Amino acid sequence: MTVIGAGVIGLSCAWRAAQAGLRVTVFDPAPSSGASWVAGGMLAPVTEAWPGEEELLELGEAAVRAWPAFAAELESAAGRPAGLRTDGTVVAATGSGDRAELDTLATFLGRLGRDVQRLSGRELRRLEPALGPDVRGGLSVPSDLAVDNRVLLAALRVAAERAGARVVEQPVRAVLDDGEQVTGVRTDGGDVESDLVLVAAGAHSAALHPALDGLVRPVKGEILRIAHRAGAFPPPQRTVRALVDGRPVYVVPRDDGGLVIGATQAELGFDTQVTVGGVRDLLRDAERILPGIAEYALVESAAGLRPGSPDNLPLIGALGPHGLLVATGHHRNGMLLAPVSADAVLALLRGGAVPEPVRAADPARFSMVRR
Repeated sequence: MTVIGAGVIGLSCAWRAAQAGLRVTVFDPAPSSGASWVAGGMLAPVTEAWPGEEELLELGEAAVRAWPAFAAELESAAGRPAGLRTDGTVVAATGSGDRAELDTLATFLGRLGRDVQRLSGRELRRLEPALGPDVRGGLSVPSDLAVDNRVLLAALRVAAERAGARVVEQPVRAVLDDGEQVTGVRTDGGDVESDLVLVAAGAHSAALHPALDGLVRPVKGEILRIAHRAGAFPPPQRTVRALVDGRPVYVVPRDDGGLVIGATQAELGFDTQVTVGGVRDLLRDAERILPGIAEYALVESAAGLRPGSPDNLPLIGALGPHGLLVATGHHRNGMLLAPVSADAVLALLRGGAVPEPVRAADPARFSMVRR
């Protein structure tokens, strides 16, 4: 089996496949890089939910429920931490418009029976004293978790290689087929034979086979990493998501006291340059919610390309010629959906059906539209 892409999805699938006894080769010119490397690491199906995306909510909730067992098994297999944080999430709002939007979300989730608690600004500050006085209200969502993406990627590569997977640091230019059956992949080192190929190359997936053309696009996101300094206000323990004058921002804690700040989103092709405006906006909005971060050290700015799909659901399943599988198009949810994506791919490799919540992500839905 050949896996194209060594991000969180590709490595998770490679680990599961190698565990099951398959011979697995993973191709990626820069393993554990790309969108997976710059991700915030939110495992947040509830606070990312919105009316009209009920299937994505169901899929995300199945994934977050799977995460504790997935992380425990990964830690045992890799002999190192998986990076899971179970402190939960709070969502903060500033002005009346932001609070009204959160009320809409809370009402929607309440109708679906989801566990969301509405809190005043004072109640939120009791949970997270780092929140500033501009926070006028919000939500507490203890079931939305987080993971340190870089700790996770390191563990996944170790676990995959211990299970027998081989990681080759070369790019794949195309998936090859004879019109009916996959025959291999074209790399810079030559063609490699394979009758089973999994495309998990994130935003670069669409260029690898005509069956994926137009189904995956790059969505740029910029992030900042800041570090707590001696004497500065302690960081929050929970993930903090916020609306600031209609703009979303998130702040995700790390075990070392650092924070990841993100939420910019733009469709600019494959542009990965960090912009002055992006840095300015992230710092301005994060500081409005957490004033104490002004004393923190800015240690990194980066941009990544999320793999977007036409309907925001990922593509997980068989597509095109026999032997071609895809696990891509996860957009903002790659970290969250890694366990269910890997289990679905393993089920397909065994000749079975994917679990119920993942069926909505079958890429065949787009084949119907194209006819």
